[in-house]
Amino acid sequence: MAGRSTRLEDIAKLAGVSISTASRALNDSPSVNARTKQLIWKLAREHDYPFRRYMPAGPIGANGTIAIIIPRPQGREGQIDDPFFLELFAGVSDAARARGCDVLVSHFTPTNFDDLSRAMNTSRADGAVFLGQSTLHHSLNRLMERDDRFVVWGAKLPDQQYCSVGSDNLVGGRRATMHLIRLGRRRIVFLGDSEAPEVTQRLRGYLEALDQAGLPQDRALMVPAHFTVESSEATVDALISRGLDFDGIVAASDLIALGAIRALQRAGRDVPGDVSVVGYDDVPFARYSRPALTTVSQDTARAGRLLVSKLLDSSGVGDMRSERMPTDLIVRESCGG
Repeated sequence: MAGRSTRLEDIAKLAGVSISTASRALNDSPSVNARTKQLIWKLAREHDYPFRRYMPAGPIGANGTIAIIIPRPQGREGQIDDPFFLELFAGVSDAARARGCDVLVSHFTPTNFDDLSRAMNTSRADGAVFLGQSTLHHSLNRLMERDDRFVVWGAKLPDQQYCSVGSDNLVGGRRATMHLIRLGRRRIVFLGDSEAPEVTQRLRGYLEALDQAGLPQDRALMVPAHFTVESSEATVDALISRGLDFDGIVAASDLIALGAIRALQRAGRDVPGDVSVVGYDDVPFARYSRPALTTVSQDTARAGRLLVSKLLDSSGVGDMRSERMPTDLIVRESCGG
């Protein structure tokens, strides 16, 4: 029972419900509970029943729907109010609109392979964009073996089977650090949560720059900080309080950089006179902060176009290739040159 031969009656029988209940479920009726809907959607997908045409396509009759799913927070992932993620949302939404698709932002936060499988099997969307990998790299590899209707914003990791789009974090971290070294900074703090895959790569770039310049790798200068202003501010407060000697900061995001600058200024440290600061992302507020923030830019508009085109234009399993976007160092006032 597959393809064109699958009837509504068949789906109802497999689910153990009436034909009218199956019909209401496929039309996303609120009179059918969520568990029954998910079962019927799963059966419809497994038996190639074209249920999407019987369901609401969106308020203006879009050609398709793309679901945006955010894994459980780890490092940066899951921080929906993060300005960078808002920019990335906009990039995906604009690209989807250009292709005639609606965007559905899912409240579901997968934490393991079963969650990922459930998200894909029961989603009414034509495909999914995962914003971040969190700890799900191996689970995403497993998911790719049975369902290729997804793409991930994030790092390119060893043995990766699924498609990801992201910036060249290694080069970005190296360029930010080399810029401070060229300005004469020698005690440079790396500030960020290295459990996040992208931040790990930025940290590797930082370490490569130190090696290239013949500077020692000091573990005391590699400091964890979450992707919030408050966390970064508290972290730099603590560094200053314990008398750590440093003259530069490479921050894993602009939010982290902003928190660092606030802590430095409150402590009477001049930025960039005493400490030069470089961020990462080039979110809109970076150019308006005081001092204006030197940062590594990520092209969220291009990222959105790549994520959507890879999702919609792939022809089958293994057809989508991961892609790294170049990064640019935007020099402003916070580094002094």
